[in-house]
Amino acid sequence: MHLGECFAVGGFKINGPPRVGKGPMSSKEVSDTSNEASLPKPTQAGRIETCTELIRQAMRCLENNDKQCVMRKIEEAIKADCHNGYAVGKKIADGVKELVHRLWLRNNDEERCELLKVLKDLGVSKSWFKGALNTSTEMWNKWLRRCGIEWEGRATRNNVVRQLEDLLSERFGWSEVRMCEELWRFVGVDVDEFRKYGVEPCVWLEGINELSNLRRPYWFGLARSDLIVGESDYKIRLRLNTTNSIGAVFFPTLLGTIKAPGLDINWKKRAPAAKYAAEPITLSYYVDLSADAWPWPIELSAGELERILDGFGDGELAEFVAGLIDGDGTVLYYYDHESKTEFVLVLIAACKACPKRINLDVLMGVIARRFGIVGSINSNKTANVLVFRGENAVKLLRRIVKYMHHPIRRIRAELILAYYNGKISKDEFTKLYEQTEYEYGGPDVKRNHALEALTQAAPQTYTHGC
Repeated sequence: MHLGECFAVGGFKINGPPRVGKGPMSSKEVSDTSNEASLPKPTQAGRIETCTELIRQAMRCLENNDKQCVMRKIEEAIKADCHNGYAVGKKIADGVKELVHRLWLRNNDEERCELLKVLKDLGVSKSWFKGALNTSTEMWNKWLRRCGIEWEGRATRNNVVRQLEDLLSERFGWSEVRMCEELWRFVGVDVDEFRKYGVEPCVWLEGINELSNLRRPYWFGLARSDLIVGESDYKIRLRLNTTNSIGAVFFPTLLGTIKAPGLDINWKKRAPAAKYAAEPITLSYYVDLSADAWPWPIELSAGELERILDGFGDGELAEFVAGLIDGDGTVLYYYDHESKTEFVLVLIAACKACPKRINLDVLMGVIARRFGIVGSINSNKTANVLVFRGENAVKLLRRIVKYMHHPIRRIRAELILAYYNGKISKDEFTKLYEQTEYEYGGPDVKRNHALEALTQAAPQTYTHGC
């Protein structure tokens, strides 16, 4: 069985017992699991070569007016993912669209209905087929009625996922809060201890469903950081990748406000920072949307970014910053025992030589003008970092905390503000904050354990028993 087959695409349901608590999988177990799989998927180069040949053969069939041959080649191409621009590139995907369009024009009504049924059964999306035919929604619905085909959209599928989650909640006690609590327990955070001092560790879930509206500035901020926005002629794909425990639960919850996310699982090439992880695994969550669904510019200059931010109200600007920090940010508290000095830092990082760098200069200026909060930009060999220190950091957290949803960054912000507002003592703060820290240079359950965390927090854990 492929790792990905353990997961339903809707939400993040997982079949089978969790690895956590059962002991690590041996290399033999991993080998045995992979032996159950089908033949390995071809490389991208191999797939492109296969798709190119299938398109060539189909065109020859078309020239000979052999429509059955064309249909067979289209089926083979769809099964090989040749219609997916992310897998083979736009040019080849458009070639498959062109084949479908030409066959549609040559077919009679009965043959067109058969083509519709076949491609529906192969899992082709409505938006892709409509794009291939270049037809209106009205005409599309007319053909579905004529052919007697019910082709439900993904919104219906999302409703099914919600109904399943309601059932899990009713029968097995699963809920988003329960999921959140299991995540915290997995990474060593005592939820009861936090609540005893009036700090809610699952506060990051509050208001998250409001992010179903992509016009919220939070999404624009996230897209200037971790969110990958891929664009093609017929769809937009939003993707978030993680190897860490927190992101394994946070990212599908976040994307799930839009629609049920898909999941890719890949082995990650070992990196120096992950030397303690036996098998680093990357979870890649994604949702596919219609081409006009994404309301924000994907590429823009510094001047364009500044104009957009200047047009935001104070709350909108704070929400944008929260999205940026949830992606590329860090919230830190540090106490220097020698000087007996404490530091609060809010950091936003950008790679040294990449488009993200423009975010920092623009953002630093806009925040200073609008909120009177002053930051500075530090540089090292690999990154540029916008830094807010001390009282400036605390003031910024006060502005943005209610819009933050990353579990670690939100709980740290809540802790810091509770401490600075006098709601908890220094000793209480220190004891709680230590639970949120990462161990650098050593094994840490918060790092490189994405798959285990997902398994532990998923609804089916409660149907199978912890």
